[in-house]
Amino acid sequence: MLDWTEKYRPKTLDEVVGNEQAKSRLRKWAEEWDKGVIPLKRAVILAGRPGIGKTSAALALANDFGWVVVEMNASDVRNAENIRKIATHGAIHETFSDSGEFLKSTRGRRKLIILDEADNLYERRSSEDTSGNLLDKGGKRAIVDTIKETKQPIILIVNDIYELLKGGGEPLRTLCEIIRFDERKIKIGEIVNYLRRISRSEGLNVDSEVLVYIAERCRGDIRSAVRDLQVISAGRKNISKEMLRILGYRDREQNIFDVLREIFKTRNISSIHRSIQSSDEDPESLILWIAENVPYEYLDASDLANAYENLSRADVFLGRARRTRSFVLWGYAQDLMAGGVAVAKRRFYPVQPRYNFPSWLIEMKSSKESRDLRSSILGKISKFIHCSKRKANEFFDMICKMMRKDENLARSLMFVLDLSKEEMLYILQDETVVEKLYKAEEKKEGEMQKERKIEQKSLF
Repeated sequence: MLDWTEKYRPKTLDEVVGNEQAKSRLRKWAEEWDKGVIPLKRAVILAGRPGIGKTSAALALANDFGWVVVEMNASDVRNAENIRKIATHGAIHETFSDSGEFLKSTRGRRKLIILDEADNLYERRSSEDTSGNLLDKGGKRAIVDTIKETKQPIILIVNDIYELLKGGGEPLRTLCEIIRFDERKIKIGEIVNYLRRISRSEGLNVDSEVLVYIAERCRGDIRSAVRDLQVISAGRKNISKEMLRILGYRDREQNIFDVLREIFKTRNISSIHRSIQSSDEDPESLILWIAENVPYEYLDASDLANAYENLSRADVFLGRARRTRSFVLWGYAQDLMAGGVAVAKRRFYPVQPRYNFPSWLIEMKSSKESRDLRSSILGKISKFIHCSKRKANEFFDMICKMMRKDENLARSLMFVLDLSKEEMLYILQDETVVEKLYKAEEKKEGEMQKERKIEQKSLF
């Protein structure tokens, strides 16, 4: 299942929800570049809380003006050397389109350099590579130098602008135009309309109260709202307000996709633990998300094997917790599935895959009706022969085979166990035979009613 935040990412700046004034300033800055001149502020800082639309606005801007995008994000090691190799080189020189066409800057054919999550990665002190060197050493200085000499537009995207501007980032305050994206500038109605468009595109019938609830709950975090809609609609087409219980009532400061990025992209155990606590994701659910997505992140076979080894050990603890009701074991399971998977990698991967919803959960949701039917039949069998449902399940498949081969047995058990039409169809897997049995039973019942009426008349 594709992440809907990527599937429905805005294609134009007008499609970005809310923050009209910020979008207007961003467009005005881009128009100066598009005229073939270099503006006074060669770079823009887009600041605001996660999920509010900063990255979407940058990508949509590039699409509106036909610019080629050169992007560095959290999955890249962004030290001074790499900044100069990728961003600075791209900012100074001309470029080619994907089709090979030469794009001349003097005619407005630009590249847009995007440095995402700039506040989190540059000059950080907590993450080290295998040789013990700081991953982002000198990054801010290289960014400042790049902006001073760039001939291409640059956008820095941050959640905490003060983290970016402190220390070596102080010159960015005067070099860049700062545009703030504010959740208060996004109206509830705008989010509802955006979610409604997604619902229609997916063929969903969603109660309006559900859309309003999700829009109010996200507090301006559009990404969180879209993912809430995706979660609540998994395996179903009609979504009523009764299904809101799936989302729970916790504070969505950290969502599961952010937790996955923290696990796969860092080795910082303390930070990972804080992310999980903030998301309030229980270990039974978290292990499914990690197991589903780790193959797309860890491309080295040995790293993947180490990750699955830790996941399997975590699953052992989860199993013991379920059997013994000793949920203190969840802590050990969480350390293995999150911290264990994080340190299982020997290197960092530059890939940024789309995280998928756990396929196991989707299958369980889609098969719920079938499992409920089986459970109902097992209950009737266990009651009739005085055994547990678990014991009845051991020979259930044999009973199904016998009933499929012998219609008389099927008819007898249908009557004895009082099986419904849906339950018989589950057992026999043949609609024609089921219809035949029920028509015969209805005919027999009709004849018996006639006989009763005759007997009643003879009495009078």
